[in-house]
Amino acid sequence: MTNDGVIHPYGSDRPLAEAYDVALLDLDGVVYVGHRPVAGAAEALAKARASMRAAFVTNNASRTPAGVAELLTGMGVPAVPEDVVTSSQAAARLLAERLPAGAPVLVVGSTALRHAVLAGGLRPVSLASERPLAVVQGFDPLLGYGLIAEGAQAVRAGALFVASNGDLTIPGGGGEPRPGNGSLTRVIQTATGVEPIVTGKPETPLHRESILRTGAQRPLVVGDRLDTDIEGAYNGGADSLLVFTGVTDPLTAVTAPQEHRPTYLAEDLNGLLVAHPEVRREGDRYTCQGWTAGWSGTEIGLDGDGDHFDGLRALCAAAWRDDTAVAETAVRTALSRLGW
Repeated sequence: MTNDGVIHPYGSDRPLAEAYDVALLDLDGVVYVGHRPVAGAAEALAKARASMRAAFVTNNASRTPAGVAELLTGMGVPAVPEDVVTSSQAAARLLAERLPAGAPVLVVGSTALRHAVLAGGLRPVSLASERPLAVVQGFDPLLGYGLIAEGAQAVRAGALFVASNGDLTIPGGGGEPRPGNGSLTRVIQTATGVEPIVTGKPETPLHRESILRTGAQRPLVVGDRLDTDIEGAYNGGADSLLVFTGVTDPLTAVTAPQEHRPTYLAEDLNGLLVAHPEVRREGDRYTCQGWTAGWSGTEIGLDGDGDHFDGLRALCAAAWRDDTAVAETAVRTALSRLGW
C-alpha cells in the first residue's frame, strides 16, 4: 500500500486518456523498438490524443526535437518539434539558470546538444582554452577522444560539469547493449574526480522541463523502463503507466523496489484507452476482478481466472504491501499461473 492508504497499483474508473491531461511518453520500447514501430502504438496514440496531449520525452541527446518529430511522423505518429522534450533541452535550461547569458559552454556531444545550448542563450564552444564556465556532455556515436580531453581539461579547471543523462547502456541495432552516455561521462569523471549533474531520467530536470513545455496539470508518465521512466515519475511526484512492450518483464515489475513501482500496468499503449480495475484488500488477500493473491508462508499464492493483467495487478498489490522488494522465489509460481 502507498503512504496514503491506497492500494498500489491504482484503479481508474475512467480511461487514463480522460483522467490525465498530458501523456509524457518514452520512445524506445513504448512507441517503437529499435527501428520498428510497436504494433498498434500509432493507432492507440491517435485515439488517446482525442482526449489528452501527447509529449515525447527522451534521454537521447543526439537528435534534435525536429529530428525526433520527423522519425515519429515516418512511423505513423504525427509529431512536430514542440511535441518533443529532450535531455539536451533539460541540460540547457539547467545551465541557463546557473550561468550568465551568453556564457561559453564546452559541448562534448552532438550538433543537437549544441543547438539546445545555443537556444538556451549560451555560447557553445569546443576548446578548453576558451575558458568555458561549464561542460555539458551528451551521447554522440561519433564522439572522439579529442573533445572528451578538452572537456576533462575544462572540468579540471573548475567548469561546471553537466551530463544530459546517465544511461550506462543503449540498445544496439540487434538489441544488444552498447555503451551509453553514462559510460562515456565516466571518462571525464574518472580523469577529474568530478561527478556530473545529470539532467535526464530518472533525475528531475527532464521531468520539470516536460511540465514547463507542456503546461501539464496532471501528467501521466508512460514508459517501459523501471529505472528511468518509472523512477523518474516517482522522483517528480507524477503517476505512471508501465507498458510491457520494451525491456521490463512481469517478474521484474513484481519484484521492484518502491521507487520502481508504477501507478498502472498495461500490456501496451492501449492501456491509455481503458479504465483500470481497482485492487481490493480483504485482510491479507488482494483481489482484482477474477483473481486473488495472498501470502502463504514465503510465497504469494494466486487463484482465479480472467484477464491475466488483472491477475498481475493483484499479484503486484500483494508483493508491494510494504516498502521491501520481494524475492523472485516468492512470485515465480504465481507468475507461471499467469503464463509468464
